[in-house]
Amino acid sequence: MDNMSYPLRLTLMVPKDSKSYWHIYFTSLLFIYLLIVSINIRLVMVIIMQKALHEPMYIFLCHLSVNGVYGASGFYPKFLSDLILDSYVISSHMCALQSFVIYSSLLCEFTILTVMSYDRYVAICKPLDYHSKLTKNTCVKLILFSWIVPNFSVIPAALISNLRPFCKYHIDKLYCDNWSIVKLSCASSFVNNIYGYIVAVIFCCCAVIIIVSYVKLISACKASLENRRKFWQTCLPHILSLINFTFALLFDVMYSRYGSNDIPESLRNFLALELVIVPPVFNPLIYGLNIRAVRNYSDHKLSD
Repeated sequence: MDNMSYPLRLTLMVPKDSKSYWHIYFTSLLFIYLLIVSINIRLVMVIIMQKALHEPMYIFLCHLSVNGVYGASGFYPKFLSDLILDSYVISSHMCALQSFVIYSSLLCEFTILTVMSYDRYVAICKPLDYHSKLTKNTCVKLILFSWIVPNFSVIPAALISNLRPFCKYHIDKLYCDNWSIVKLSCASSFVNNIYGYIVAVIFCCCAVIIIVSYVKLISACKASLENRRKFWQTCLPHILSLINFTFALLFDVMYSRYGSNDIPESLRNFLALELVIVPPVFNPLIYGLNIRAVRNYSDHKLSD
């Protein structure tokens, strides 16, 4: 039967005791989603409204917050509606879209964090060249890079995964991801694996940029008390975001690639949700609390 001529109906994992505790799940996740939207938008508004924050580092941070809202919106509205309707069904087209939004957001976060590491490297290691290197045009190019590369990396993966005949119709996860869609097909996943390795190489280059930047940053900080102060004030949030992102990514890869029914359902759900809960909540909080300029302006607005 030709299953490519119309959108198929796929089923998603049903949370344990969802009928009995749906109101608890719904309230908790709605609160988390509203928290993600509110704190990220607040941080964006603080940066936009305060001219003193119109610097490359804060502009990149603004895009990190926008990306957090974008990625969260790929999961929460659909899952909240599933809880209300008690219908964990999604069309193959919407499944592809959800997978695209979540994973383009994930890769965008990685490229934005890469750009931010370069910004911190120039600011601390080459402060006299900062404004000549991080010009307005350069910032625009870096922002375009951080959005275009991830999105154009995910589009072919989504097409390759969805232009295949499906033999199964159940995704054993709370939301759609690319590898779960691949596993629904009875065709070989060789092309998907090859393309996955190509994308992995591209983003490993970003990881190399981050590592090199921080090796040089740490070396520069040893020689100067002022550099150490800058490092703790502006680089610590970036390091914490990187650690948080890395763990979220590892959890998701482990679950998608190697997860099985032998793993307890509660652990499987945690591995799936960690990616869409922790980074978009963690990033604006840690930056807002640790970067003095953001914290001071935010506190000032609250006291007005």
